[in-house]
Amino acid sequence: MTDPIRLSKRLIELVGCSRREAELFIEGGWVTVDGVVVDEPQFKVENQTVALSPDAKAVTPEAVTVLFNVPAGMSPEQALPLITPESLSAEHSFSKRPLKGHFLRLEAISTLQANASGLMVFSQDWKILRKLTDDRSKIEQEYVVEIDGEMVAHGLNRLNHGLMYKGKELPKVKASWQNETRLRFAMKNPQPGVIAQLCEAVGLKVVSIRRIRVGGVSIGKVPEGQWRYMTDKEKF
Repeated sequence: MTDPIRLSKRLIELVGCSRREAELFIEGGWVTVDGVVVDEPQFKVENQTVALSPDAKAVTPEAVTVLFNVPAGMSPEQALPLITPESLSAEHSFSKRPLKGHFLRLEAISTLQANASGLMVFSQDWKILRKLTDDRSKIEQEYVVEIDGEMVAHGLNRLNHGLMYKGKELPKVKASWQNETRLRFAMKNPQPGVIAQLCEAVGLKVVSIRRIRVGGVSIGKVPEGQWRYMTDKEKF
């Protein structure tokens, strides 16, 4: 039996690469130990079989953006620890192989109002973070709102063309019925409480609010409490 050594050192011995290249190969998920991907350079190995993928590239792993379907009332601080390989939506697990580095330095952006559920965005990508910050007032968001009560006459038309509520002008929205108990609202940069005010202005009471889309990115069929990676084809 040999003494345990770092995986990065073993890889250097095997392929003759530099220490930095070894770390990049490992952190990028290109190295297996007895057939299992290990993405920690400091992982200790003894007599196991270490292999480097023939497609390996010694490049810094790409920054990722995570789309998390959060339960109602959960803050970003509460949600972040729940983003783990185990909570990745099974239906979307084929898109990208989870690496340890994907769960480091994730920042919450475009957060939800209190008591709302649905799409919350976390990202490592400074371009995404800047986009959702600088263009916040321009990016449309879509919500499914479960309601109670009976809408006043012409209520849907009033929602779509703007209305006053308790002396306050409320924003115009794109409103439509999803079914008998749910409305869909599309609006830009909704302020906390405005959805409830819109509903109250037309005789309705909010039961629940769920965000399903930010810009061109939707949460899709991700179950509550699970997440998926944002794909390269999606744009906010």
